[in-house]
Amino acid sequence: MNLLETTEERHFRASVRDWMQQHLRGEFEPLRHAGALGAAGNAAGLVKRWEQQLAAGGWTGLGWPRQHGGRDLPLAHQVIFHEEYVRCGGPGRLGHIGETLLAPTLMAHGTPELQARFLPGILAGQTYWAQGYSEPGAGSDLAAVRTRARLDSVQGDWVIDGQKVWTSWAHEADWIFVLARCEPGSVRHKGLVLLLVPLRQPGVSLRPIRQITGESEFNEVFFDGARAEGTWHLGAPGQGWSVAMYLLGCERGVSTLGQQAHFRRELDLLLTLARQNGAAQDPGLRQRLAEAALGLETLRSHALRTFGEKADIRAASISKYAWSNWRRSLGELAMEVLGAEGDIATPDPIRQAMQQLWLVSRADTIYAGSNEIQCNLMAERALHMPR
Repeated sequence: MNLLETTEERHFRASVRDWMQQHLRGEFEPLRHAGALGAAGNAAGLVKRWEQQLAAGGWTGLGWPRQHGGRDLPLAHQVIFHEEYVRCGGPGRLGHIGETLLAPTLMAHGTPELQARFLPGILAGQTYWAQGYSEPGAGSDLAAVRTRARLDSVQGDWVIDGQKVWTSWAHEADWIFVLARCEPGSVRHKGLVLLLVPLRQPGVSLRPIRQITGESEFNEVFFDGARAEGTWHLGAPGQGWSVAMYLLGCERGVSTLGQQAHFRRELDLLLTLARQNGAAQDPGLRQRLAEAALGLETLRSHALRTFGEKADIRAASISKYAWSNWRRSLGELAMEVLGAEGDIATPDPIRQAMQQLWLVSRADTIYAGSNEIQCNLMAERALHMPR
């Protein structure tokens, strides 16, 4: 990855910035710098209209091949878009799961019929997806999934029974991809299938999970005889584990630079607060603030170094372990900079943001694979150590 931008790349960055300034206003002004769904100003209906506005502007599917309706832009242009999107105040993306996780997996493991069926809705910002992986007894240990799927010999549909948990935005999604056990008696990584399942059907029920922040981003999803068409699976039945791992490898895509741009804004707010309340004069806190800035630059360098490589769960594990620890530490540092103010409800937007950072970041080292699981994956798959 060349860190020196060409004239063309600088022009592209300017075009992203100009488009965002022209469109993230009026109706969409409340979304500026909005976080997760449910946060102030971040209403689901408005977010979906924003996703469709992005699609109409040609800002979805930037790296997709043209044969699938994408723009097939170079990696550097994709990085620029995700960075500028966040810098200009772009809200959290409801279409992220479909566009950056499912779509590449569909292109790699889906039939042409499935690609034609599902990719256009994702590209247009009109179809939203949730990820059905974790279960009450199979959170970080994904291979322990117990949700079952069987083929109905009469109708030819998959019939699904089980439960998923910690399912982000399922209450606003239209579809969910579900890792389920399709071979009776199979254990661990064998006998799994990755199914594409409509959420709005009999046999599917959702229960929001209230978080410490007061929001309900996550859900429990229950399947009681839910159905998916017999051909709606990625890869061959029984080979779902390899497909699921490919999908997880997509989590380290260029959108991680957008995530890091969001982290940069959080760090900048913390630095502003430290200057305002005098915490920056404390040598110990000042040193830790500097270390946080250096740590963020390291995350960026790692992301740029690994972009363009084949989706690899090892690199994804390293990235997830690194950023989650960094952000959790930033949340702890934010509370120390706040001092006694951290325990007081306040209308001040910067102090509110820092309190929210601390609450949200407590889960970073748990969701999407806990630290312990990431360390196991790195030891076994990168260092080839025995179990």
